[in-house]
Amino acid sequence: MLIALETTSLAIWVGESLWAYPALLACHIVGLAIVVGLLSMRDLKLLGFFQEVDFQIFSDLIPLVIAAFCLNALSGFLLFSSQASYIAGSVPFLAKLICIAVGLSCAFGLQKRRLKLSTDGAEALTPDFLTRTLACVSLSAWAGAIIAGRLIAYLF
Repeated sequence: MLIALETTSLAIWVGESLWAYPALLACHIVGLAIVVGLLSMRDLKLLGFFQEVDFQIFSDLIPLVIAAFCLNALSGFLLFSSQASYIAGSVPFLAKLICIAVGLSCAFGLQKRRLKLSTDGAEALTPDFLTRTLACVSLSAWAGAIIAGRLIAYLF
């Protein structure tokens, strides 16, 4: 299946074109900066940093995070397709996917908790232990995804 993916015309174009791979990599980095940047700022806000920033800003930016994640998923899949059989067995690649899954789970959990707290009208000034724990796990997961992503090129 992976070899079949690599032999599609799109995967061949990504692998052989002078501009496709670098352009997709640039898109992937832009998406990464938006997703990880905004979610990390939200996590840090939940941990007590940036107290002057209104939390509503992060809720308003969720559509941007979703769009950037879609850009990352598409560009990541296209980058993967050009070397699928090589990358699929890579420990850093698998670690990156796990970190992304954990980061997304934390993002959904934190968003759900924030919505529940704000609709109950009982939003505390200081987030509870579970919220702070999810924020720490989220920060760690996104950092892990970035590190693992960089290691894909160096470790097989």
